[in-house]
Amino acid sequence: QVQLVESGGGLVQAGGSLRLSCAASRRTQSIINAMGWFRQAPGKEREFVAGINSVGGVTVYTDSVKGRFTIFRDNAKNTVYLQMNSLKPEDTAVYYCAADRKPNYDTSPAYYDYWGQGTQVTVSS
Repeated sequence: QVQLVESGGGLVQAGGSLRLSCAASRRTQSIINAMGWFRQAPGKEREFVAGINSVGGVTVYTDSVKGRFTIFRDNAKNTVYLQMNSLKPEDTAVYYCAADRKPNYDTSPAYYDYWGQGTQVTVSS
């Protein structure tokens, strides 16, 4: 059973920073490859934020977070991170970690088989 556990969400003022973490359980280490972060605001669809391939050398971001967010992973710790800087109120959402056996990321939620429970990020103006 794949388990992904997110942490690091919270309340921050506009312009501030947060780092989200997503830890995969030890037994999933051999099957987790592509990983990504998505977010969902109230009344909106879940949207892609950032993705990273299996070895961490290739990343992609949605346009609205480019230059502000950074996705990176530590495979030794089975953990993927999302460093979020210069946060804006429109970044407010529940952030979800996603993972899949396939080696390359994708921007579609349907691509990923495994999901974390989500962590709330609230940015006040």
